[in-house]
Amino acid sequence: MEQGSLLSSLLPLIVLFAIFYFLVIRPQQKQAKAHRQMLESLQKGDKIITSGGLICEVVKPEDDFIKVKLNDENVIVKVSRDFIAKKIDE
Repeated sequence: MEQGSLLSSLLPLIVLFAIFYFLVIRPQQKQAKAHRQMLESLQKGDKIITSGGLICEVVKPEDDFIKVKLNDENVIVKVSRDFIAKKIDE
């Protein structure tokens, strides 16, 4: 009898955790994986947007940083991979 009451008391917690997993944790993991793949696939000439809102063109991807060109006058800066928000598909 105690086995049934233990199961019935834990069942709502298990259901709540399953709902939380499928609505919050799993989508975040998929989004992080897609962002990581996007960072790894960046090549010279790709247009990106930084977390600060700058639109740049990739000059040379490196290990921790990416060299980007800010405008047509060849202003080249290094941006940390952590601050690249997304790639612009034209």
